[in-house]
Parts: sequence; structure tokens; C-alpha cells
Amino acid sequence: MTGVQFGELPYLTTVSEVLSCAFSPDGESLVVCLWNGNIQVYSTSNWEISHELNGHEYLARAVYSPDGNVIVSGSLDKTVRIWDVKSGVCQYILIGHTEPVVGVACSPQGDRVASSSGDKTIRLWDTATGNCCQILSGHEDVVDCVAYSPKGTLIASGSSDSTVRLWDAATGECSHILVSHSGPVCGIAFSLQGDQVASASFDKTIRIWDVESGNCRHILEGHSAGVTCVVYSPKGDHIFSASMDGTVRVWDVQSWSCHQTMNGHTIGLNGLTCSPNGNTVASGSLDMTVRLWDVSYGGSRYISSGHAQQVNSLKCSSNGKLIASCSLDYTIKLWDVETGVCFRTLNGNSAIFGVVFSPQGSHICSGGYDGTVRLWEINTGTCQHILTGHTGLVCGIAYSSKGDQVASSSHDTTVRLWNATTGEHCGTLNGHTDGVMGVTYSPDGSIIATGSKDYTVRLWDVGTMACTNILIGHGDWVQDVAFSPGGDQLASASTDTTVRLWSVATGEYCFTLTGHDDAVVRVAYSYSGDLLASSGADKTVRLWDVTSGQCQAVVQNFQGHVYGAAWIPSPNADFLVTGCEDGSVLKWQVIQEDGQCHVRLCWGASNGSLTMTGASIQDVRGLTSLNKQLLKQCGAEGEPENLFREASKKLVSMTSVVSQMRKSSNRTVVDSSSMITNISDEQPQQQGEQQGEQKDEQQDEQKDEQQDELQDELQDEAAKQTAS
Repeated sequence: MTGVQFGELPYLTTVSEVLSCAFSPDGESLVVCLWNGNIQVYSTSNWEISHELNGHEYLARAVYSPDGNVIVSGSLDKTVRIWDVKSGVCQYILIGHTEPVVGVACSPQGDRVASSSGDKTIRLWDTATGNCCQILSGHEDVVDCVAYSPKGTLIASGSSDSTVRLWDAATGECSHILVSHSGPVCGIAFSLQGDQVASASFDKTIRIWDVESGNCRHILEGHSAGVTCVVYSPKGDHIFSASMDGTVRVWDVQSWSCHQTMNGHTIGLNGLTCSPNGNTVASGSLDMTVRLWDVSYGGSRYISSGHAQQVNSLKCSSNGKLIASCSLDYTIKLWDVETGVCFRTLNGNSAIFGVVFSPQGSHICSGGYDGTVRLWEINTGTCQHILTGHTGLVCGIAYSSKGDQVASSSHDTTVRLWNATTGEHCGTLNGHTDGVMGVTYSPDGSIIATGSKDYTVRLWDVGTMACTNILIGHGDWVQDVAFSPGGDQLASASTDTTVRLWSVATGEYCFTLTGHDDAVVRVAYSYSGDLLASSGADKTVRLWDVTSGQCQAVVQNFQGHVYGAAWIPSPNADFLVTGCEDGSVLKWQVIQEDGQCHVRLCWGASNGSLTMTGASIQDVRGLTSLNKQLLKQCGAEGEPENLFREASKKLVSMTSVVSQMRKSSNRTVVDSSSMITNISDEQPQQQGEQQGEQKDEQQDEQKDEQQDELQDELQDEAAKQTAS
């Protein structure tokens, strides 16, 4: 990922479900169409949003014109809009369809736009005047997709009536009705030469048709759920398909076999596009992400999947380039700090509770449920030593500052010291009366600090292995301990919901940090030493000023307990990485300016998904067959009313549907904008709830008026455009 500074910007996580995506003809931009009505245009040089196009109430599809100067979008508000790319101004609003527009395509010459709709028609529009030139009728159900042939002489359409139709673009006559699919046809594409058409269907197949004869030549099978999108590579040697099974497949057009399967999305796909040079495929999903795939090796370039189960701990290498995370899923994952790409997975024999880098960065040490300590070589990913001796699970692990010794803490009430090179047992620290949860070395390597289920923190002399101090004050288990960079202060995190700061020299406590409302399980000092991060079972991370003991910021709305928190060494900025119960690993930038502390998401890796279990779509109008399938895949129940009935007066967008369903469901996709809270912005919970209820009531009262006025507003705007 050369040239992309992912320490400076987030990866392509959107604020709403992705419905389509398309590269510009020059490959310099990617347009992403969201169900909340926004069209986002990304620059492919840095993957920043260059501009947004706003105007649609409910969005469906967006594509570029052949010259790249125009974006054409179709919407559930029944309109087609033509946008100037440079200015972002809407040039035309094309009104004529009587039901939502779900597909759009531009002719190769750029003089015509085809739009397909729930009204069972295809309309052809003159891009110069915005006038409707022709209406193609014949389909017996929603026309889900439409495409022009490379020469612009033919139009192909796919429908929920399970057929593909070929039309003469000049006369509007239907030349072929292609019947073979047993489910709605949602994706359509012409081959490079225009002699073949590929169709993607909910029957889980892609079918290849001969344009001249109308015969089905090949059936591509392999997807385990409905296929929603299909595109040809620019060279015409491959076909890419996207499916509700969450995968992108690459098919060879010579053998008609599946060449690659690319996994990563957590919910079905609804958008697919290939870059003009053929090197990158972008896929958009209901999981609110756009993934960028390198076709040469089938890997997701900028987004990685998180752990399959909760992250128990994570640490950063001393050079600030790598992150190691360990999980209940028996694995350790190694991440590139800048890109967020997981480049190596180490497999253990049991759940792994502790992980740490050697100071030199060449090795990793881990502790697991099986009571063993393992030493791993990073470059090869091989386990060099398995250290046995503990009789309980190992939950804490630490390297000495010189890297010559490893300390492991266990539920067996002991801490064991090991030679980091040979793996030999050097000694045992006895004294705690219950399991030892956390262990760490002081920066100079002379002291070991431990936290235990016996409610105490102990300090040990490394040379003599004697306990030099017992720090008493917590009212429950001590989960974690951490030294400040200068070694003069120690922080301890406890199940009693507090963090305590202690003087290492005297053993006296300096502050008791309160604010968490559940167990605090992890604590870590920033490398500058002025901030302390704590995370816990209350699904938050808190940042504290270690001088005043005041909370500076709260990162909230994690989808589970935050068991991992570690700072990334960086000379110019503060970066924090977190690991969560949902398996996600997230990187944050902490910005301190003007006396305020702000936190911004840089990248994330997650196996999160949108859960709709128990939600009903029984009486929801305006859903396409694809909408229904995606929602039911997420657990929704019931059947909506007849498609698009009375949609002009009571149009319900996918965004509204999902928003209502979220009230009784769990989300594990990270929305960074909703997770950041400055401490000065926090309000009493009761007051916030009352304000939220009042706001909901006001929005409900305005909703019907807004929907009734939609058509009048669109017609007025169109009249103004025509007059001008």
C-alpha cells in the first residue's frame, strides 16, 4: 500500500450501508453510493473523500459517464440525477418513473442514460437535454439492472421476473428474452467484444449468454447464496462476481472455472467494480465497508478481518511498526501499524490471554489457557520454545527491558521467570494468595510489579526475587499493572471499577481514578507519560491526565468489553490500539490541542455484522427483492407488502428500515463518529434520554410531511433546471 498514509486517515468504512460502487474511467476516483442518500467520491491516490453529492432522499445506484465528467445516480425517490463531477452540482433531475429507480447505465458515447425501475420499465434519457427519449416495456416485475453493450447498440436488462432481455438501443425493440434463471436477476454485464452477456441471479449462478443467438453457453456455480453483481475485467479475461455469501469470486473465461475466492465481508455484497487497469476490485457491502482487493493475490489491501472471538490482550513493538493481538480463538495476529493489514497469524493450542514483543522486536512471547508460555520467532512464525511449569492458565506475560528474561503470571498464584533465549526456568515469585492476573517490568528492569485476584499489588526485586512492597487499596481483583515511562509511578486496574496510581518509591497511592462503571481490565501509559489509557467491561476506553487525575476523553460504544489497550511508539503523535470482545482491533489517534483531548479512528479490523434477529419487515413498503434478501440474511422476519405499493406517498428507505431495526439489535461495525466523547460534553444520562425521546417524536411528526412534499420539491427543482 505504498503512498497511502493510513496513520493519517481511516480506511473505507462508511456511515451507512453500501449499495454500489464504481471506479472513474481514469481510475483516479471511486464513487460509493450509500443507502442514507449520500454519494461519496474518494480519491484513489490517498483514499480521502474528495467531495460528497447530496440531494437524493434514498439512494440506489451511481455510475460514471464514459468521459468521467458526470456521475449518474438512481434513487428510491423515483428520480435519476446527473451530476457534474468537478463542481458537484446536480445538472438534471430526471422525473418519469412511477416507482423507485434501482439501476442506471450510461451509453459508451455518453449521450444516453438508461434507468431501470420498480415500475417494470427502462427509460432512456438524453443527457444533453434531460428529456426521456424512449420507454422500454416488457418485463413482468422490477427491472433490477441495466447495461449498454460496448458499441452502444444493445441494452441488456435483468429483472425480478427471472429473465434477461436484450433491446435494440435505437428502436427500443426487444430482440431476445433469455429464460433460464430461477431467481431474480440483479447483475448484468457485456463482454469486452459485446458478443456475450453475463447475468447474476439469486439462484446462486452466473449465466453466460450468446448475444446473437440468445442461447446460454455457460453456467458458473460456486456461490452459496444469491449473486448480486457481475463485471468483466478490462482485458476481458476474467469475470468478477459478488454474492450475499459475503465473497467475491474471480472466474477464468477460458476454462469458466473459479480462479479465486476473496473472503472478508461479514454480510452480503451489493456493489462491485474493477479499476481500469484491472489490478484492483472494489466491493461494497451492507456491513458498511468498501473493500479493495488486489486481484494479483486475492487479498484485501486495506481492510483485514479481526479475530473470530474476543481479543484478550495486545501489544506494540518497540519500533512502533507492528501490533500483536491474542484471542480466545487460539491465535496471535500480527498487524502492520500503518495499514491495519494482518500479515501473519500464529496458531496456538488453546485460548491465548497474554502476548508481548521482545525489546528487539524479533520475538513474541505468549501465555495461554493450557498453562504454557510460548516463544515465537516473528519472521518465520515458528514456535521456538514451549515453557511448562504453571499449573493454571497464564494470563500475564512480560519481557525484561534487556530482553533476556520473561515473566509469566498465572492463576496458580505464582510468577515464573524464564531465560528468553534458552527457555530455562530461572525462578518463581511466591506470595500472592490467589491468581496473578498482571505482570510487568519497570523500565530499568530492576523491579517486577504484579496484580492479583487477592486484591493486592506486589513489587518484587528482580535480582533477589524478594517482595519489597505490598500495595493495598483495591476492593476487588487487580487485573493489570503498568509502570510509567520514568518508572516512578505505577498504575493498577481493578474489577472494583477504579484505576489507582502509586508511587513506586514509597508505595503510597497518588490518585484513585473513578469514572468506569464496570471492571477495569487494562491500563497503559502513553510513551510521553502524560496520558494514561484504561479500558474495561463498561465498553469504554478512558484517557486520564496523570498529573491531575482528571479524565480527558472517553471512547465509547464498543461492542463488548475492551480487553486490550496499548500505545504505539511514535515520535510525532499519540496513537492507541484497542482490542475488543467482538474480535475487533482498532487504531486511534489521540490529539491534544487547546486544552482539549480528541480521539480519531485511523483504521480497524473487525468481523462485526449487522444483527436483525427478531426484527420484522412484515409491513415495510418500498423494498426490492435484494433489500428483502439482505435483511432476512441478517435475521429479519416476515414478508413485506407488494413491492413499491403506494411508494410515492409512504416511501421507506433502507436507511429508515435499518435504523428502526437497530433499536432492538446489536451492531458490531465501528462508527467512529459516534464513539468519541470529550469529557466536557458528557451530560447526565436522564437528561439525554429525555432529549432523545423529544427529538424522536419531532422527527416522527415531520416524516410524513417530508415524504408527501418530496414529489413537489423534485418537480419544482426540475422545472427550475429546465427554465435555466
